[in-house]
Amino acid sequence: MANVLVFTETQGEHVKSVTLEILGKLAGHNVDVACVGSLSDIATADLAKYGAGNIHSLTGDKLDKYSPEGYSNALHGFIADKSYDYVFAGSTSLAKDLMPRLAGTFNAGMASEVINFAFEGDNFHGTRPLFAGKCLAKVELVGPKPHFVTVRPNALGLPKSPTAGAGTKALVAVSAGEITAVIQEIIKGASEKLDLTEANIIVSGGRAMKNEDNFKILHEMADVLGATVGASRAAVDSGYAAHSMQVGQTGKTVSPTLYIACGISGAIQHLAGMRTSKVIVAINTDPDAPIFTKADYGIVGDLFQIVPILTQEFKKLLN
Repeated sequence: MANVLVFTETQGEHVKSVTLEILGKLAGHNVDVACVGSLSDIATADLAKYGAGNIHSLTGDKLDKYSPEGYSNALHGFIADKSYDYVFAGSTSLAKDLMPRLAGTFNAGMASEVINFAFEGDNFHGTRPLFAGKCLAKVELVGPKPHFVTVRPNALGLPKSPTAGAGTKALVAVSAGEITAVIQEIIKGASEKLDLTEANIIVSGGRAMKNEDNFKILHEMADVLGATVGASRAAVDSGYAAHSMQVGQTGKTVSPTLYIACGISGAIQHLAGMRTSKVIVAINTDPDAPIFTKADYGIVGDLFQIVPILTQEFKKLLN
């Protein structure tokens, strides 16, 4: 039985769902959770439901805004006083920046972008994709503890019958130390939707969208489904969508429950970024488009006719 710390981030009053995925997979181990800042009662209840034993809210000066130095110093001080074997986090934008730095301060090993893992006793065995998902590697961690692991969001899935934990909540004073690079201001994007890498449903458009304005029909569908809108590299290179929306080998790698590809042919570079989606729906006028070889459901037809029809049907189904 390993002693594990899970670092969590919040999304409004809730913790990010990848935290709950990790907790569900760690059933049977001694699991604590830590976050920087306060947690709502809703977030605390969710963490306890999915197995958190002790829940630590880390507080201190210079931690009101994220900085890799400040967060790393604060977490290092907290972890160094404990006896954790492993530190887990979701592979979010923040954790991709923070966790390698934190692992380095311990001179410890790290497995990133893990899509599955298991324990043999206290020994971790993880699975992570390599070469844009063309092969899977089995990884182990050796050397000084704690070991560090980041898990790709939506890869594990939520357990149907989670094992509850005590959920004992505590405030812990920590120090951010000396911060050489100070963040003066954080300007949030206009969209309130989840980042592509964390989205459970994604609606993506390709070159066949023809122009930026036509992405409006994808946003309308996404609003009905509670989805995030993505794009292929061809659409981004054509100026139809921002680079932050790009899914693929040179964009973002995603693992949603549902991926709807609209007017995307299915080039290997795009498939590399979304092939691990649970269910893939493809809409394309070309019946021989490569995307149909990976799709669970395919619709051959004009996306400008089909997408609005699907949007209306989703409204009827979900309202």
